[in-house]
Amino acid sequence: MTEQPDVRASDQDRDAVAEKLRVAVGEGRITLEEFNERIEDAYTARTRGQLDALVADLPLTGVPVPAGRATPPAVPTGDVLELHVRSGKVVRDGRWTVPAYITAKAARFGTVKIDFTRADCPYQEVVLDVEITSWFGDVVLIVPRGWLVRDEEVVRRRLGAVFNRPPVSLAHDGVVIRLTGYVQTGDVWVRYR
Repeated sequence: MTEQPDVRASDQDRDAVAEKLRVAVGEGRITLEEFNERIEDAYTARTRGQLDALVADLPLTGVPVPAGRATPPAVPTGDVLELHVRSGKVVRDGRWTVPAYITAKAARFGTVKIDFTRADCPYQEVVLDVEITSWFGDVVLIVPRGWLVRDEEVVRRRLGAVFNRPPVSLAHDGVVIRLTGYVQTGDVWVRYR
């Protein structure tokens, strides 16, 4: 618990609590409904004491959170694909081999577009860690039918949103793309083809 509960909370304090809540929902300690309620309360909290109350019933264990950043899950062995852009567009499409871990960062007027429709994926699950910090930043995912994008672990801050409506359930040979990280004010768009 915070030694000074009446001290005004900073954005860094709010982000650390949001990450702890993200880990808790991922571990099944709180429901998705509780997570959404607590996240909303975290980003409207004025004091450290109010933030402490949101995580008082959660264990103190876990990975420390760097300032202003949601902690990605442990990186699997193998290659990591980094698609980062401040402005403009970064595209990964055509024939390519999907690694087990991808990071996509979009800032300012940046867009990251990842097209999985012709990609070769040797994994049943791929972790895609997103970080969008601008009103005009976007990450666009295009996935084949039978694949599934899971977005429960993405922290939605302020006006950040994830638009994901799978038309069909996961196929027996489909791939799960597990989104992690945070969307501050931009959007993640998932398209199924």
